[in-house]
Amino acid sequence: MFAISGALAAGRKSLDWLGVAVIAVVTALGGGTVRDVLLDRHPIVWIAHPEFLIVCLAATALTLLYVHLRIPAFRALFVADALGLSFFTIGGVQVAEMSGLSGLLALLMGLITGVVGGVARDVLLAEIPLILRRGQLYASAAIVGAALYLVLERAGTPRDAAAIAGMATIALVRFAAIVWRLELPVLTVEDDEPSIRPSDT
Repeated sequence: MFAISGALAAGRKSLDWLGVAVIAVVTALGGGTVRDVLLDRHPIVWIAHPEFLIVCLAATALTLLYVHLRIPAFRALFVADALGLSFFTIGGVQVAEMSGLSGLLALLMGLITGVVGGVARDVLLAEIPLILRRGQLYASAAIVGAALYLVLERAGTPRDAAAIAGMATIALVRFAAIVWRLELPVLTVEDDEPSIRPSDT
């Protein structure tokens, strides 16, 4: 999903096929790479499992083919990104748990896994990262879903069921934010310096 969102975002910037592949791979594997570095997990996930890289490139190729056959809907990027965020966030929490972390640190590692790839994609494409845009509930959705997963798991819910609930929550919150423009309260700090007009000088 993240590879598809990266390929679509790169296509909207009219990158060549190599550029599209680079952005897709960075989007898909960036968060997991940073997580593994922070957890001192070696080899890094896509080096230990090169099939992940192959899947990313295959998803990129299929996206290129699809775009040539028909114009994707504008919201296709956001839908793919929402699904990728849900999968990667919960997967990141589970990896952190297997590394011995729990609670807040596991949630943080899930958040890093879910959002860093998208941040890298947007930075490379000279866009304001989704995580910083108003009306997106991007990181907030990941936090809510990861927290729900951890709470359910500690309450005795089977791990797979808790993971599905967490992923569904992340995706639903993201879709709701996209459709209804939901957003967190905004902090506005007024400038206390008086404005100087050219006529005042």
